[in-house]
Amino acid sequence: MGKLTARSVEGFAKRKGRYSDGDGLFLRVLDPGHRLYWTYRFVVAGRERETSLGAFPDIGLEQARIKHAELRADVLKKIDPLANRQGKTGQPSRPSGKPSFATMANQYIGTHEAGWKSRKHSAQWSATLAAYAASITDTPVDEVDTAAVMNVLAPIWSLKPETANRVRARIETIIDAARALGHIDADKANPARWRGHLDKLLPNPRKVGKPRGHHAAMPYADVPEFMAKLALLDTVASRALAFTILTCARTGEALGARWDEVPFETATWTIPASRMKMGREHQIPLSDAAVAILRAQEAERGSNPHVFPGRPMRPLSGMALAMLLRRMKIDATVHGMRSAARSWMADQGVAFELAEAALAHTVGNAVVQAYQRSSMLERRRPVLASWASYVTAAASNVVQLRAAQ
Repeated sequence: MGKLTARSVEGFAKRKGRYSDGDGLFLRVLDPGHRLYWTYRFVVAGRERETSLGAFPDIGLEQARIKHAELRADVLKKIDPLANRQGKTGQPSRPSGKPSFATMANQYIGTHEAGWKSRKHSAQWSATLAAYAASITDTPVDEVDTAAVMNVLAPIWSLKPETANRVRARIETIIDAARALGHIDADKANPARWRGHLDKLLPNPRKVGKPRGHHAAMPYADVPEFMAKLALLDTVASRALAFTILTCARTGEALGARWDEVPFETATWTIPASRMKMGREHQIPLSDAAVAILRAQEAERGSNPHVFPGRPMRPLSGMALAMLLRRMKIDATVHGMRSAARSWMADQGVAFELAEAALAHTVGNAVVQAYQRSSMLERRRPVLASWASYVTAAASNVVQLRAAQ
């Protein structure tokens, strides 16, 4: 009986990691929602090896266990499943009569190098295939399947996306050449083809490893009108989003707020270190507008310990806020609201360190942080009060920040 269950697999599939079912069978989650594979790790002749059993969810738990059992039976007989797949076990087998992938690669390079711009290009073809496609070198070219191609690409796809895609394209070309020569059935799909095949198993290489762009932010001049629209909705999601904007908190911090973190008498919200991005406790002074939202939520409070409840005993999902923005046809993210607040603070002349502290950003290197231990809580209070007054259009309560510095 394995360690995994169908339910636990569904849960593990949502976060990166490697999860064991026992006896060398693993679910490897390289990129939740995109790259999930069953693998079998084994040792033969003192050598540790690993092979793919297929992608999840195309291959379910029970199917993976069946494949695993077949390969493990070979390992227990001291037969290398990978070598067996390539016809190298020494066991009697019926040769396919087809050239190996390496033979086909050398033939292709030799035929085409005269038309390439330089001998360097030819050397690059040989070098990349030798370095990254070694696992299929001796495999008959007509037996190179999707699992074999994934074994080549998966380890380098995120680390070296340009190189990995180049290797993929070269494998595809060589297999196409083999088909043209009659070594592979004409109606057999190319296992290294990207469009309609590997694009279902791997993320776009042009987007892997690229620095993420900035979160779409709303110009701060538009925030007051947006807040007025939120107030008209008067739902848990709209209140949660308004509270997030008023406190300049991150989505997870706001939605994870618990009633024991927000005592009304101090008008201060204390977020424990375990829920902060930087792993440090953070205190946020609450404006009157933020306290009013808490009061409204308290009036409807049930047994859920979270200020903004979702499922029983769970907080509201971050997706609820994203969907709210989508329904309102707002081209901005929740996180982008922090950028709006930061821009407003800059234009209001709020001191850099004070503005950064309001957004729970760390300033300076480790030495500076060791000496700068003040949270500037009370200095941040008028900043957030003024921000709240601005976005709720309460002009009469605006605090003059330049004098407060």
